Amino acid sequence: MTDLGAYRDQAEPCLWDLRQPLWSARIELDVEELKVSWEHGGNVTVRLFPYGLSRADVESAILAGP
Repeated sequence: MTDLGAYRDQAEPCLWDLRQPLWSARIELDVEELKVSWEHGGNVTVRLFPYGLSRADVESAILAGP
């Protein structure tokens, strides 16, 4: 996650924050999947990604934004 520019939440090590100029994302490493919640203009979009996806696909999806 640090390669993407995300920062780990000190209180919750399974949570990461990623800030971009037009949106922000909260990334949660869950037991069975990766949950990404994007915030853009007051709207929140949530997507779940199974761990079976390739790292490159997940990173591309996260960086594509909401």
